[in-house]
Amino acid sequence: MPLANDAPRAGTFSSGAAIDTLKDAAQGLGHAGGVALHLHGLEKSFGPTRVLRGIDLDIAPGEFVAIVGKSGCGKSTLLRLLAGLDQPDAGEIRFADAGGGPVQPNKRIVFQEPRLLPWAKVVDNVAVGLGEGRRARAAAEGALEAVQLADKADQWPARLSGGQRQRVALARALVSRPDFLALDEPLGALDALTRITMQALVERIWREQGFTAVFVTHDVAEAVALADRVVVLDAGRIVLDLPIELERPRGRASAEAGRYEQRLLDAILG
Repeated sequence: MPLANDAPRAGTFSSGAAIDTLKDAAQGLGHAGGVALHLHGLEKSFGPTRVLRGIDLDIAPGEFVAIVGKSGCGKSTLLRLLAGLDQPDAGEIRFADAGGGPVQPNKRIVFQEPRLLPWAKVVDNVAVGLGEGRRARAAAEGALEAVQLADKADQWPARLSGGQRQRVALARALVSRPDFLALDEPLGALDALTRITMQALVERIWREQGFTAVFVTHDVAEAVALADRVVVLDAGRIVLDLPIELERPRGRASAEAGRYEQRLLDAILG
């Protein structure tokens, strides 16, 4: 999977210079590079409801995996387990480096709602958890530069559009240079054009930073546009693990993409 930087193009949403700014500012606050994930026999129940049923899944360092399926199939539950927000009832989640050795990764999650602090300015929302001082401020400003919101640093969240607020949430997740980024339908509440813009932004920053990403979505077209692999869940089980062998950047509404989307829809709808 290529992770090299693309040449800057008109209409892209983070330049190499912006990423360099983020890397320099975040030095000592985190580190770059993805981690491997190994899931074996993962089980989760809520009361009498069995949500995940023996999930086995391996994800390579730096891989972008999308998870799709019907509502209630276990997508968000699985993501919360990977992010460490909940614990499995049985099975194993293991993170490893490129050589297979166990690691404790720097994990972050982006939710569908930006969850910004209304009483804190944009730059302070991004810097949450970094402490105070020039280094934290520089790291937050670098992250905002990477998502093209540097000019909004000293504004209040209420003054931003929905897409801008979601970009702030993404900057907050990126500021500590995560090894693993979980994204729980982060674009689901956006209008169609803003959603396409955000998809391009997420893909470009992932390609430039190289973190491992797991992205939950209901939109099979979005999954095909972004992911190296798409995993379909049904009733808590993996029913399809589909590699997406399309070159990047990916065109929209192509015949090849349409065939992948149809395979995914067939698996989801049974």
